[in-house]
Amino acid sequence: MSTAGQKTRELVALAKDGDESALGQLCRVYGPRVRWIVRLRMGRELRSKLDSMDLVQDTLIYALKDLGDFAYKSEGDFLRWLSGIAENRVRDNLDKLHAGRRDIRKERPLGSYRSTTGGGSAQAPRLVATTTPSAILARSEEIERLERAIDELKSEHREVIILTRIEQLSYKEVSSRLGRSPEAVRKLLCRAMSALAQAYERIC
Repeated sequence: MSTAGQKTRELVALAKDGDESALGQLCRVYGPRVRWIVRLRMGRELRSKLDSMDLVQDTLIYALKDLGDFAYKSEGDFLRWLSGIAENRVRDNLDKLHAGRRDIRKERPLGSYRSTTGGGSAQAPRLVATTTPSAILARSEEIERLERAIDELKSEHREVIILTRIEQLSYKEVSSRLGRSPEAVRKLLCRAMSALAQAYERIC
């Protein structure tokens, strides 16, 4: 196991026992990765209605609340677990947005789409609040430029880039998600990265 993986294992174990310092460290270390996943999965529609930082904090709160149910095997597993929570939070907020559009009586102020965690651990919101936005928003200009470029891609290109480059899934894992062979995923990723480079260059 890598040094980083061993450190994450130790932090997860301590956090499960209620160590607030360990929880804070997990937020600081993995907050930026969660932000990448959230920003790139939100798309233009949700991004125009909801601040991505709300979803980042929402994801981290959910993760901390459910940490006791997570069985650590590797850092990759931990990242995939966080990625799954981020995907679910984005999907839930999109569903709420669409539901509101289908029924005008359900229209609510923009703020009502924020942080839908409900109950959960009382200490989680306080710990997430200590994760400074400046740390999570590092390289924000690059993120904004990249998300605009990804918005221009075909859905299959956007998905394979997010799964392999942001969520760091293996070709085998991505092939299972997309219903393609690993070799087909590799070729799709090559085409997607080429399209992304062209879109990025246009935006720059």
